[in-house]
Amino acid sequence: MVETIRYGIVGTGMMGCEHIRNIRLIPGAQITAIADPVEASLGWADAFLGEARPARFRSVEELAEKGEIDAVVIASPNNTHRQVLQPLFDRGVAILCEKPLATTIEDARWIVEQAEGRAAPFWTGMEYRYMPPVARFVEQVHGGRVGKLQMVSMREHRFPFLPKVGDWNRFSRNTGGTMVEKCCHFFDLMRLITRSEAVRVYCSGAMDVNHRDERYDGETPDIIDNSFTIVDFADGTRAMLDLCMFAEGVEHQEEISATGDRARLDVLVPPGELVFSPRVPLRAPKQVERELVRVDEVAMAAGSHHGATFHQHEAFARAVRGEGKVEVSARDGLQAVAIGAAAERSAREGRAVELREILGEG
Repeated sequence: MVETIRYGIVGTGMMGCEHIRNIRLIPGAQITAIADPVEASLGWADAFLGEARPARFRSVEELAEKGEIDAVVIASPNNTHRQVLQPLFDRGVAILCEKPLATTIEDARWIVEQAEGRAAPFWTGMEYRYMPPVARFVEQVHGGRVGKLQMVSMREHRFPFLPKVGDWNRFSRNTGGTMVEKCCHFFDLMRLITRSEAVRVYCSGAMDVNHRDERYDGETPDIIDNSFTIVDFADGTRAMLDLCMFAEGVEHQEEISATGDRARLDVLVPPGELVFSPRVPLRAPKQVERELVRVDEVAMAAGSHHGATFHQHEAFARAVRGEGKVEVSARDGLQAVAIGAAAERSAREGRAVELREILGEG
């Protein structure tokens, strides 16, 4: 049992700094080491560390060797995760690795093998599970409020990808592609909501608006900025994701609907409202019920995921202390990457893709 958790942070860019802000809200948490090869990124971390003065390292190898840590958060670019994790697995510390777990199935499988062979917790960072309105939504679906679940519909209409250090997120070779980088959150939620595994994916998507005039060392970005994705699950439920990354002006960034044989339940973020719509006879009055799920203002201010990063860290800290289980495993991370990789292949090839193709299962 760990009383004070000493944290290391690998990657102190935008998401790494969000983790720093939220870890500082966790009782008994102390950031004792940070690592990033880019000096400017280490400087960004300083702005959020308060009075803490953690050891600073320019490589994960140095942090693994010299950092005094009980847990580590990986927020480095997607395509570095396997390399970054290797020396940390040898340390036996608890690990929270940001999504996506990896950019390739090969790397994701390797991470799963390493994670499942150790005693210390390994957690895949999937913040969307921990938005309080979304968590309440999932709880009610699992509680049977909509009856037998048949359909899940998700929509994210939002702003384009933000600039990152070295512009690494402009190219699919670094991110795994938009359907892996961005949409693994939603594919993870689909699995969580349906409690089933994906068997088939069809995605129609392209880069139609964003980044078309950008050039990086003469290269044009190749990341999808809008798509429709349909996922068939083994239990017969189906799910759909509608993604648009040039819709900054919409009222709700995320909308999720679950429809069963008795009712439909929606969650809207923001504002964090649940809308329950039971079936009624034709032309009968609607019986819609609304519930606003409030989020702690401090948690909201500490991140850009509707309070989710704080609540994820609460749960992770419980696992590190031996007071709770790992709620998002490396295998969960692998499955979300696999659905995203299937969607990327489907969009390129214009056909439905079986998950067994992606996972090499025949």
